[in-house]
Amino acid sequence: MSAAELRALPHGRFVRTAGLVLLRQHPANAKGVTFLTLEDETGQVNLIVWESVGQTQRRPMIEAQLLEVRGKLQRQGEILHLVAHRLIDRSDLVRGLGARSRDFH
Repeated sequence: MSAAELRALPHGRFVRTAGLVLLRQHPANAKGVTFLTLEDETGQVNLIVWESVGQTQRRPMIEAQLLEVRGKLQRQGEILHLVAHRLIDRSDLVRGLGARSRDFH
């Protein structure tokens, strides 16, 4: 699903999306949670990657340029996050694109 399609869905829905990784953050006070921002042609998707998922799927979380994510939507009012359950590196589809993420700022 695109970022635009996700915005129309209700809280708790399981979805699959993909996008270029724009940003990775791992704040010291986030208790092991990593936050990623993906972008597709329709907008951005904010991801929450719990520590347990990040540990078992570290390579795609850290290295992917294009990331497919399967997870559960978390909505509070207009704020929407996707809680990642599965991370799949799809970077082979965009090799040579030259897009780079801003990581761990």
